[in-house]
Amino acid sequence: MANKIIPVIMSGGSGTRLWPLSIPTAPKQFHALATPNTMIQETALRLVGNDYLAPVAICGTGHCNLVNEQLAAINKTPRLVILEPFGRNTAAVAAMAALSGREIDPEALVLLVPADHVITKPDAFHAAVVTASETARTRIVTFGIKAAHPETGFGYIERGEPLSDGIFAIKKFWEKPNLETAQRYVQGGQHDWNAGIFLFSPQVMLEELSLYAPEVLAACKDAYDKAGRDGAIIHLDEEAFGQVPSISIDYAVMENTSRSAVVPCDIGWADVGGFAELWRLGEKDAHANHVTGEAILIDAENCLVHNSGPVVSIIGLSDIMVISTPSGILVAPIARAQDVKLAAEAAKQRKGR
Repeated sequence: MANKIIPVIMSGGSGTRLWPLSIPTAPKQFHALATPNTMIQETALRLVGNDYLAPVAICGTGHCNLVNEQLAAINKTPRLVILEPFGRNTAAVAAMAALSGREIDPEALVLLVPADHVITKPDAFHAAVVTASETARTRIVTFGIKAAHPETGFGYIERGEPLSDGIFAIKKFWEKPNLETAQRYVQGGQHDWNAGIFLFSPQVMLEELSLYAPEVLAACKDAYDKAGRDGAIIHLDEEAFGQVPSISIDYAVMENTSRSAVVPCDIGWADVGGFAELWRLGEKDAHANHVTGEAILIDAENCLVHNSGPVVSIIGLSDIMVISTPSGILVAPIARAQDVKLAAEAAKQRKGR
């Protein structure tokens, strides 16, 4: 690959559907869930080779030490760590990625990746990046995950006309569908899951932001220009950053621009959005139980145990999850995994009182 690439790792997720494992002070990207390394470490480790420059991390102010410590532990010290005083959605992150990319090397491409995804086929991911690299000189490229089944929890990207081998224009972005619509998408073969991974030239992203989200770009540039700097750490100006509209990059740019493209790929992707996905990805015993930590299981099957405290015992139960951490204990059917965020919100309110 002739193009140099700056990996920019988005580490702003809260992971409320993984409470009490994922908490505000240490959300899911800082935990080892599906692999021995933490999710942010796995993200950095798959972006290696002569083509990739040192990564940039964008995170909340309170996670600065975690980011630096965990990346340093795998010898992936970031080139920059950009600290957001508060969250302002992914359009702001894309703007900061483009601004920092232009500062580091305006001729390089930016690969904007979430810190909390699993990719089990890193070679296939790298191949997709190689495929996209020349197109990313003039377009914002996103990576569509070939739909393995009718999934109602993801947005979809509908392919348009072919631009070159393996690269398509984007016809339309679709919100999370109902099951019937998702089945139609999969059967039609023209819709891919939207993974929120982007490859672009800093200049192209800045030009499209200036056209379709000028308020986002102006406020982000102001916050970046006024930022305090402490070595590699950039403290975005809080007052200026407070003027940034909170909007996703999909709504702000991707649904409007004519300079977009999608590369459909099969990279073993999962977003680990909840405990059901964690159970699906994890190694299991002969009774389909996935256990992390000390546990005793008697006549139990299809269970998920994630324990960082005293031994957990399960007797005669199936299809449940037990999550035991110093922050709390969760017991629920795996089928109710999407409702964990309700418990997270209740715990937050209780703590506030």
